[in-house]
Amino acid sequence: MIGSQELLLIFVVVLLLFGADKLPELARSMGQALGEFKKAQREAEYELSFQRSKEAADKEKADRIWRMAEELGIETKGKTEDELLDEIQKELSKRAKENV
Repeated sequence: MIGSQELLLIFVVVLLLFGADKLPELARSMGQALGEFKKAQREAEYELSFQRSKEAADKEKADRIWRMAEELGIETKGKTEDELLDEIQKELSKRAKENV
C-alpha cells in the first residue's frame, strides 16, 4: 500500500517534471480520463447484464418449447427448436381441425 511519504515523493516528482502551472491541466486531464473509464465500465457492466438476461430468456423459451412438444406427444430427441416449433404448429393445426 502507498503511504503518505510515498505520495509526497510522487507529488514532488510530478511537480518537478511538469511545473506548478501545468498541474491543474494535468489533474483535469486525469479526472476526465477517470470519468471516461468509469463510463466505459458502467456500459460494459450494463451490456454484460443485458446479455445474461437475454440468455436466461432464451433458455426459458427453449424450455417451454421442449415442454410443449413433450406434452403434445412429439418426439424431441435430436430436433432443433425450429423443427419442434414446426411440429408443434402442425400438431395444433391438426387438433384444431379435428375439433371443428
